[in-house]
Amino acid sequence: MTHSAQLIILAVTKIGEKSLVLHTLSSLWGRRSFIASVSRSSGMALYLPLNILEAEITENSKSDLWRLRGASAVSPLAGIRSDVRKNAICMFMSEVLYRTIKDGANEDGLFEWCKKSILTLDALESDFANFHLMFLLEFCGVLGFSPSLSDLTPFAGEHLREISSLISLPYAEALILPLSGDSRSEMAEILLQYLSHHTESRIEVRSLRVLHELFR
Repeated sequence: MTHSAQLIILAVTKIGEKSLVLHTLSSLWGRRSFIASVSRSSGMALYLPLNILEAEITENSKSDLWRLRGASAVSPLAGIRSDVRKNAICMFMSEVLYRTIKDGANEDGLFEWCKKSILTLDALESDFANFHLMFLLEFCGVLGFSPSLSDLTPFAGEHLREISSLISLPYAEALILPLSGDSRSEMAEILLQYLSHHTESRIEVRSLRVLHELFR
């Protein structure tokens, strides 16, 4: 059986010279991996983290690793790919999703929210230094444990006032809340600790260091 589906690329594992395992998120299957062939002409550009693809998925009765073919980009994400800061936020988002969502998990609305978040980041022209913090807060909500100030207080430390502002302000105002690079990085760590606590897993995101350097 063959399905047509939209998928978000979370990560890629190269298998030999011509095959990739694509770790994806979709509304049909949630977090699931597929195998795809890659040619020298198409390269890896189609499978960059958080690319949104339309593709044909062919089931395989002998394997859980189904075949992906005929992939094309739903959006070019030119705003992300042309801006090193947005691209760094994109890498952070994909790493958080990849390390948090387990294989087979399919939370209601997760794919739609992820797609909206990606397209929102792509469209923003300025004032997106706090985007990854808002992404983490919203992600917690989509997973079912929407963080309140009382929930975050045990994790917040000296950043309780800033986190309170981030939660209480309208979205557009929260994006432009003045924060230092150190504060942003430490608040992201706080939100990741909160996420780790509720998912009962240790979430280490290496790309956070890159964001710290870019948004000082």
